Amino acid sequence: MQKILHYVLAMMTLSIALGVQASGKSVYNSLGCSSCHGIDGKPSTSAYPTLAGKDAVWLVNQLKYFQFGVRKDPTMNAMVPIVAGYEQIIADYLSKQ
Repeated sequence: MQKILHYVLAMMTLSIALGVQASGKSVYNSLGCSSCHGIDGKPSTSAYPTLAGKDAVWLVNQLKYFQFGVRKDPTMNAMVPIVAGYEQIIADYLSKQ
């Protein structure tokens, strides 16, 4: 629960700090995605999937699947509300890594 509150606070801070000119990299890092999926979508452990170089449409779909409960993972199902509205910018960034 404390971790979720931390990410909600990060999202609020990000929204204020970055406004509409947010870059994919700053959103990805500020929302905590890099803490599991690694810098630039390349995790340091095989416990988390590599997202770098994945198709942007595929990435957006995966986030939506977690949001709608089609895919289930305790961590991701907790995280996707935080990235709501930022799916495309994150996916575009990761697809270019």
